[in-house]
Amino acid sequence: MSDSNTKSQDDNLDQAQEHEERLNVEAEANAEVAEEEKGPKDPKADMDPMQLAQFERDEYLASWQRAKADYQNLRRRVLSDIEAAVRDKTQRIQEEMLTVLDYLDMALKSPCDSQDAKNLLMGVQMTRTQLWQSLEKDGVKAIDTTGLFDTTRHQAMATIETDEAEPGTILEVVRIGFKKGDVVLRHAQVKVAAAKSEDTDEAGE
Repeated sequence: MSDSNTKSQDDNLDQAQEHEERLNVEAEANAEVAEEEKGPKDPKADMDPMQLAQFERDEYLASWQRAKADYQNLRRRVLSDIEAAVRDKTQRIQEEMLTVLDYLDMALKSPCDSQDAKNLLMGVQMTRTQLWQSLEKDGVKAIDTTGLFDTTRHQAMATIETDEAEPGTILEVVRIGFKKGDVVLRHAQVKVAAAKSEDTDEAGE
């Protein structure tokens, strides 16, 4: 009877210990969840006044540096957009001025029989000269049309079969082309040499 009572007491003690362990595990888990819900610990919580002042100083400095970098990036983007807009508008104006130059060249080719017509022609020539000088000052140049055809600078208006020039050689300029730096404002319109075909040779014979 005594052994039975002792065993029963031991069982009760084991159960009590297991129950206490479960409670401890649950309490620890609940504490961890509570800490996670609170979020990260405020780094300023354990600082003394001097450390806190230094920490806030560093935060303000970092914030100012980020704001400065953002402003500089924004400023560069704005300046780049402005430069691109000005460059595009300038190019359009120059292209229109080149068209005016064409009209002046056509006017200069008109026959002048009277003195009044010759005087008018002189005025047209002066206007044309001044317009071209303005374009030259802004970096506009005529595209070279000597040598071989180049698709980046020339536009072929016709091909002429001939054995007197290498195929691809520019034989005649239909309309002058212009460029500014590496930018082509208007391709030069040209006629290009082509090799004679066999049919052309047979017809000539």
